[in-house]
Amino acid sequence: MLAADLPTPALVVDLDAFDHNRAVMSDAWPGVRLRPHVKAFKSTSLARRLADAGHVAFCCATIREMEGMAKAGLGHDLLLANEVLDTKRLGALVESGARITVAVDSDETITAVVAGGVREVLIDVCVGLPRCGCPPEEAGRLGDEARAAGLEVRGVMGYEGHVVGLEDRADREAKMAISMEILTAAHEIVGGEIVSGGGTGTWDSNRWVTELQAGSYLLMDTAYAKLGMPFRPALSVSGTVVSVNRPGGWAVADVGLKALGMDHGNPSVAEPAGAKVWFCSDEHLTFSVGPDAKAAQVGDRVRVLPAHVDPTVAYHERITVVQAGEVVDIWPVDLRNW
Repeated sequence: MLAADLPTPALVVDLDAFDHNRAVMSDAWPGVRLRPHVKAFKSTSLARRLADAGHVAFCCATIREMEGMAKAGLGHDLLLANEVLDTKRLGALVESGARITVAVDSDETITAVVAGGVREVLIDVCVGLPRCGCPPEEAGRLGDEARAAGLEVRGVMGYEGHVVGLEDRADREAKMAISMEILTAAHEIVGGEIVSGGGTGTWDSNRWVTELQAGSYLLMDTAYAKLGMPFRPALSVSGTVVSVNRPGGWAVADVGLKALGMDHGNPSVAEPAGAKVWFCSDEHLTFSVGPDAKAAQVGDRVRVLPAHVDPTVAYHERITVVQAGEVVDIWPVDLRNW
């Protein structure tokens, strides 16, 4: 099947760009030094390609992702990098033979881990992002509480999510260093072999962590593309022009809010070249067909680049893999939901 014959909207990955991105990151963070974040792609078929390249430890955002990875035989070392209170499903994974580690940041989350039958944790430390993570001064006490409860404390985790998207590299690196100094100080008190954190935006500058939690680099989006990294745009949503208003200077494609993650802003239209996105509505994307863009025709294909990979993938049931214009594989998006 040709990519041009796909029903639209269709989530598409260019295999050559994907393989390039995987190789660049693998060279910098080989083996278990990279803990790819499953939330970015939500597909065990994609994850298996990473495992085949030596990345057998994974980071997850939901219990569903943990369950799906374990069921697919990818449960060698799974980290749930979120706090949860209902851990019974995770305990069942431990009993099935998967290695399960959970982030904790309070007495309550430690109690929940013990009750659910999970045996290993990381102490999640707030390093500047106002989200989960304990105050740094609480990390040592929580490590002691976890060990007293019979848990193995593998180390610490801290995500500099408020930093990874900063476009000015010097600013990004300076603020990351502040965050990582906080995490390093907590690790010295807590102990353990793991310092987990980082992401695509700090992939080549965060040398404090022992493992990097990056995921978006594989597929890329326009938000991260602004940082000038060597990763190529592998993911797009293929659409079809369904209406053209020549006097008004616009065209409409069948790629709307229900096919795109919009929390980082509008997507971009890569093809036709020169097109500019005006806005997205439920089912539609309106873009210019003025003098800077090829005159669009009803039935033309458009290649839409999302601003945020993670939620975009979660809207779709499958990823169509293409190479040189031909469909070469289908990767089910089988890790959606919770």
